[in-house]
Amino acid sequence: MTGFATDREIAQQPAIWREWGRQLPQVATRIRDWLAASPADEIWLCGAGTSAFIGDSLAVALDATSGRRVRSVATTDLVARPADHVQPGRRPLVVSFGRSGNSSESVGTLDILDRMLPAADRLNITCNAEGVLARRPPQGPGRQEVIVLPAACHDAGFAMTSSYSTMYLTALACLGGAEAGSIAARMAALADGATALMAAPLALPRPGRVVFLGAGPLTGAARESALKVLELTAGRVVTSWESMLGFRHGPKAVVDDATVVVGYVSADVLARRYDDDMIAEIRAQFPACRVLTVGPVVPGSALPDLVASGATDDAWAVPLAVTIAQRLAVDWSRSLGLNVDDPFAGRNLTRVVANVRLHA
Repeated sequence: MTGFATDREIAQQPAIWREWGRQLPQVATRIRDWLAASPADEIWLCGAGTSAFIGDSLAVALDATSGRRVRSVATTDLVARPADHVQPGRRPLVVSFGRSGNSSESVGTLDILDRMLPAADRLNITCNAEGVLARRPPQGPGRQEVIVLPAACHDAGFAMTSSYSTMYLTALACLGGAEAGSIAARMAALADGATALMAAPLALPRPGRVVFLGAGPLTGAARESALKVLELTAGRVVTSWESMLGFRHGPKAVVDDATVVVGYVSADVLARRYDDDMIAEIRAQFPACRVLTVGPVVPGSALPDLVASGATDDAWAVPLAVTIAQRLAVDWSRSLGLNVDDPFAGRNLTRVVANVRLHA
């Protein structure tokens, strides 16, 4: 442990999940009752960067079970090209994610809703009780609910870590199909699993390149993982991400003998067979390449290297997978002599994107 806030914010996740899990069943019941009264026929999951990748994983997990179409709509896309999304006949319920709740695109999305979709219901999930997402009311007949996460989730470090995982789990509990009575137990099991993963040895020399792979909801986890390493190493470790089967169709060109490949393997029986084949292929083609797998134990499988216990399915495993990337990102950032809490020293990228000019 060092003096970096980011180290502490990664390490605090199990405790946050366990404590927040005790309150979450009541929150989920309230939100589900509110959702049941919404006339929306689709759900938009909106955020920028890491907050958008929450939506990428959730949309896959929820679309088949929610009773409504679920779409991941990045606020960066919505603000730049609202006409691609705001169309006649669409009745979305808009879920906005934001650590600070103050980013330019979060504000721009609320502006678009006020002007173009004033009847749309909104659910804002944020880590900052003083931010725009927490405090700004809708300017129209659409209803709004706000979930403010525990203050500890409002990460002080540059990278989103506990804010990402806790916003994700909150939305999964509120929008997913898990019985409200099981949510506290699920969160406690995840906390146990994360504690074990964080204690596992993970000493990997810093590579020039790292690739993250996963299927279904774990594809979004791979994307977030790649961003964490890219951010915290200030771009000095080149990253890539892809779905397991998609990796063969061109993106595998990034791999060389010095690349680290991290495979998030699935709990789904069919997907897991494809995962095992892909990992075996990479190991055979690149015997000098370091391949790390993370996932549940499956009888008869040589995988994984690290056991992500505590998750009942891939959707709930997403935060466990990403904790591995968070740890790697911090280790490699420190090895470069960077300030882990501000790897860009205030240049290029900043903790909150708030300098975007919003056009009417």
